[in-house]
Amino acid sequence: MSQSSYGQMWDAAQGALEDLLEDEYPTMQLRPQKDRLQVFQTLATFYLRYLKIFRALEEVYDQIVHPQKRRVVHQVLEGVMGRLVELKNEMVELEYSEFHYFDDILQDFKMTPEDLEIPIPRYFVREKMRALKEREKMLAHILAKGGRQEHKTQMPVQSMSVERAVWLLQVSERARQGRLRAHFMKTIRLEEQRRLQGSSSMLDPDQAATCIQKVWRGHRDRRRVNKECLEEMIFLGMIPDLQTTPSPAQLHAQQVESKRHCVQEEHEAEYQRALVNIKEAVRSVDGQDIKESLQEQIRQWFIECRDATGKFPDFPSPEDGGSASIFAQKTPEQVAAEFAAKEEEREKKKKSKGDKDKKGNDRKEKKKEKKGKMKGKKGKGDTEEEEKGWKMTPSNFLPTVVEGAKLYKEVWHNRDEKQNFLQRFDAQLVREEKRLEVEEELRVQVDELMRQELKNLKLVVDRDKGKKKKKVKKSSKKKKKGRKTGKKKKKKEKDLTADRTIESLYEELVMEGFIIRSKNVKLSDYIGEYSYLGTTLRQADIEPMPSLSDVRQLIALYGVLPLGSQCVHERGPLIRALLLTGPAGVGKKMLVHALCTETGANLFDLSPSTLAGKYPGKSGLQYLLHMVFKVARQLQPSVIWIGDAEKTFYKKVPKLEKETEPKRLKKNLPKVLKSIKPEDRVLLVGTTRRPFDADMKPFCKVYKKIILIPRPDYASRFTLWKELLQAGGAQLGPKLDLSSLSKVTDGYTQGHILQAIQTVLNSHRLSQQTKRPLTAVEFIPPLARQDPVYKEEEEAYKAWYSRTPLGKKRARAAKASEEEGDQKKGKTKGGKSKKKGKEGKTKKRKKKK
Repeated sequence: MSQSSYGQMWDAAQGALEDLLEDEYPTMQLRPQKDRLQVFQTLATFYLRYLKIFRALEEVYDQIVHPQKRRVVHQVLEGVMGRLVELKNEMVELEYSEFHYFDDILQDFKMTPEDLEIPIPRYFVREKMRALKEREKMLAHILAKGGRQEHKTQMPVQSMSVERAVWLLQVSERARQGRLRAHFMKTIRLEEQRRLQGSSSMLDPDQAATCIQKVWRGHRDRRRVNKECLEEMIFLGMIPDLQTTPSPAQLHAQQVESKRHCVQEEHEAEYQRALVNIKEAVRSVDGQDIKESLQEQIRQWFIECRDATGKFPDFPSPEDGGSASIFAQKTPEQVAAEFAAKEEEREKKKKSKGDKDKKGNDRKEKKKEKKGKMKGKKGKGDTEEEEKGWKMTPSNFLPTVVEGAKLYKEVWHNRDEKQNFLQRFDAQLVREEKRLEVEEELRVQVDELMRQELKNLKLVVDRDKGKKKKKVKKSSKKKKKGRKTGKKKKKKEKDLTADRTIESLYEELVMEGFIIRSKNVKLSDYIGEYSYLGTTLRQADIEPMPSLSDVRQLIALYGVLPLGSQCVHERGPLIRALLLTGPAGVGKKMLVHALCTETGANLFDLSPSTLAGKYPGKSGLQYLLHMVFKVARQLQPSVIWIGDAEKTFYKKVPKLEKETEPKRLKKNLPKVLKSIKPEDRVLLVGTTRRPFDADMKPFCKVYKKIILIPRPDYASRFTLWKELLQAGGAQLGPKLDLSSLSKVTDGYTQGHILQAIQTVLNSHRLSQQTKRPLTAVEFIPPLARQDPVYKEEEEAYKAWYSRTPLGKKRARAAKASEEEGDQKKGKTKGGKSKKKGKEGKTKKRKKKK
């Protein structure tokens, strides 16, 4: 795609965003909505529209090369990301469920389930690639230095007895001789056949030609039909595409994208140099003129204020903004009126303290009475409004989005860029920005000069008034100091490692095994399909098990976006801890590694098995936690992983695990979590396959966001078999029935399927594929040796999840809705019975008459 194409894409996205902002900020104030279904429809519609805009803006930001345009796109992109997280949080609070289904709205917008995937911004990793490479080198150096260099795991070599070795050699040699003898006999037989055919009479040339034509035409037509059938099956998606290597057009597109990234870096470097050079040029050329014009403006303000009030005004302090606060969208008359009002207030303060106290007490009493009355009235109104329905909570990101959209409309929407074919920076815009910066810097110097000049003027003209004002200022300063002493200062936490550098702490954590290398796994590698029955089951009041696609979306919203973007983490809903729970083999650890890969985060391991025997005692544990969280904050983003998280909150510690002290973190973990502030991009992620062994209350107090990962459904299993077999080098032919395999493996997790594929697809079996194609039966024995996830285990996970805080809220909401439905039915029945009674009475009266 060309630069103009991306420009058009940006324009379309901004147009869609403008329409969406009109719906977000309606002209008429909306009343609270009562219907929960209608509220969810509104939120889901906004969510899908923002998601569509997010995908377009991410593509534009990744490929556009103009440095100033990229800054505007980045601002809007971060605002849209934050708004997505906010809307997701609204839907969770409304439905009391982490998983939502939008089938009807997807149909209305003509979107597919693939459009629900949260795109991971590529700039999260690409813009800090150098730092990540340096960190990887440092980690490898520390591991090599400590003798803990990671080696590839090799299969252990099995020893063999001499008798066994001789027997294998004999079998191989006899088989070789047998093959040679069979080949020799075959050649003799073929020669005998040729000799017998040569002695027979020759065919007529016409008959020979007809025979050759018949054979060739049959072969050609069969090949054409087979090719057409294969193309049709590939088109319908019933057979995977056999083309594994990318086409020339795809390769060219990839080269163009990588070139654009190089051009982006060049233009950015050029833009940074221009910022410095143009600022110096503006300062040297226009600096003196700006200084003089500022001085003239302030002098004019002095004169106008003196003419209006009869005396010189007070110059604003640097804390109030200096002279910039005087001319901020105000006329000199308005400024004079403001200063006159301030002086009147000061004159009132000069009165006796006794009068002030009496009046103040009377006023306070009156105000309290009025406030009490007003609160009573407002309280009733507020409760009525809350009872009426739901209102959208104010957003922290919409102002950012509106500001970015306004900037685009004013600067870039109708800007003619025909001459800027290479999309370099706009020098005129840079000059305007730098002129404002230079003006602000010079204003500070001018303010000091004019403050002294005003002081001299007051001394000359208003000496007596100047003395009085000084006394007032001194007294006010003393009062301020007195107020400051009254404030309580928070105690700062002691830095236990104040004498150590971050590098030394990092090295110690790596050597002790608390910082580990994350695997290079992307979130898109977590294979799973969308649940097409979710909406149908919810309409029938049946809570569906979430799909793997839903899990992937939640990891992106709760983990990747906040860790990747500082803006989203600071202003969005704060998520300090996340729990991934589910049966063994569903990919919990893989999701942790994917979270680190997509955001470039450091991975800390605080699992009970890693903690065992290290930093003993209470002080040792405090020192370790202080060290881990200090390094995590300094090198953010960071993920702190706790494997087997239920062990930290055991109800009763098993005898075999008492020595390892798995509950060491139970008391300290909640305290340390509270210290994570919005500006700290640190996320605690726990993984567990036995959550029911943990004490529920403290467990859910730490992990407020819980994601239940189920075993894969049929659609996910079908995709898993196909993708994993192709990745293992298998040739998918008609004899390999993937549909039957997917049906048979109901109850097996991704780990079970992967292990079965690795067992079957060894190097020997892969080399035999051309002669002996793969069949579904070969994968059954390795699967039969593994235990699947039974229905009882799945029901146990569901029962545990229903006892979590969110599960309880959902159960209460369902019960309340059922009661409301029963009440409505009762009213309708009561109304009908009353009508019937009235009709019976009228009939009896008619009969009597």
